[in-house]
Amino acid sequence: MKGVSEILKNEKAQQFTRFCIVGVIAAGIHYLVYYLMQMIHSGGVWLSVAYTVGYIVSLVCNFFMTTFFTFRSKVSLGKATGFGVSHVINYTLHIVLSNLFITVGVHRLIAPVLVLMIAVPTNFTILHFVYRKK
Repeated sequence: MKGVSEILKNEKAQQFTRFCIVGVIAAGIHYLVYYLMQMIHSGGVWLSVAYTVGYIVSLVCNFFMTTFFTFRSKVSLGKATGFGVSHVINYTLHIVLSNLFITVGVHRLIAPVLVLMIAVPTNFTILHFVYRKK
């Protein structure tokens, strides 16, 4: 059985750890942009507009952090395309699984946790293949 130090030396485990760090930072950027857009405008910005702008800014930052930090790679059109496709798949997976779990009786506050348990490793696996290609 592998010890914790052996697991942490594994490149894929290190990538997954960096992937999770990037995900937390990207979520923070998304919320920060959303929050600032609500605070800057006296009446607030339409929630959907603020949310979407935050998501787009976060997605761009996420791409560069994922490329340079998570997978220690270089930017390319193929990687940007693969990244975009992985996030469309990831978003779809979130929506489908969330609705599925709620439909079968999982509490609406627990369902997102179960979704993340499936979607995060799935998205990492997809991105691993995107960035592994030469």
